[in-house]
Amino acid sequence: LPLTRLLLHARPSSTSPSRTPSEKQFETWVQALKPGFTPSDVAQALQAQSDPDLALDIFRWTAQQRNYKHTHHTYLIIIKHLIAGRRYHHAETLIEEVIAGACDDASIPLYNSIIRFCCGRKFLFNRAFDVYKKMLNSNDCKPNLETYSLLFNSLLRRFNKLNVCYVYLHAVRSLTKQMKASGVIPDSFVLNMIIKAYAKCLEVDEAIRVLREMGLYGCEPNAYSYGYIAKGLCEKGRVDQGLGFYREMREKGFVPSTSTFVIIVCSLAMERRLEDAIELLFDMLGQSRSPDHLTYKTVLEGLCREGRVDEAFELLDECKKRDVSMGEKTYKSLLN
Repeated sequence: LPLTRLLLHARPSSTSPSRTPSEKQFETWVQALKPGFTPSDVAQALQAQSDPDLALDIFRWTAQQRNYKHTHHTYLIIIKHLIAGRRYHHAETLIEEVIAGACDDASIPLYNSIIRFCCGRKFLFNRAFDVYKKMLNSNDCKPNLETYSLLFNSLLRRFNKLNVCYVYLHAVRSLTKQMKASGVIPDSFVLNMIIKAYAKCLEVDEAIRVLREMGLYGCEPNAYSYGYIAKGLCEKGRVDQGLGFYREMREKGFVPSTSTFVIIVCSLAMERRLEDAIELLFDMLGQSRSPDHLTYKTVLEGLCREGRVDEAFELLDECKKRDVSMGEKTYKSLLN
């Protein structure tokens, strides 16, 4: 019998022969809460409790008491407690209570915690945006930078295929407009997510516009900003422009990611710009970034197609010297 039900039907009794250790612990906490206890007292009791099930029992029992009502603080503590204890179903139940209006004095930290949880649960993705809309319509709990960071990040995790990207790009655009309209100033993390969204959908001009506007918000582009755009340009077929962004980022001292290097090198090789491709390949190796088998193959085959077979062999040997991660199997495969 769950403790909450036990307490609804019977008073705690120190002489009850059927009490379990959990029931004894529960009774200890209940007796420690003096008559007329406040939400602050309950918050302390919840924070001091390491067992999420016992914490939930305390939360539910106190809610049943006369002249007592939980606050945003007690809801926040118990929801965090349940999530940390992997009691997701109970957490969802309390979240639905908050959304339904059980908590009169909801707060931004409470709403953001709920959004974070919903964004991390596959089937609660839409619920996160329900909470966001509730915040937009509230007077005291307007979305802040953390809210938008959570939502953008959740949207970007769904940008795994090009046709799906366009579906979610509309949501990114709407969210960006609402963020600006509400006066929330984005940071580099949020701006880079917006750049990434546009670049993934090959809306590279929009991505470049956001990059050039970063200074207006007191932010500077970083390796991620340039990398997303350079990749997007190459995937769009604007390889020369992509190379330009690579050079700009290198001039600023930024090092591209392995995936950025790979896409630019392969794009250059496929356009028969082999000198540029080899230059980037060596830069990549110099930054301890290891090209994959396909990258090597694309460049080497490009040289062979142009009749520069000896150069291809020389390049392979030179790469083997510089790439400590190239094993004999990869080397022999490329040699053949």
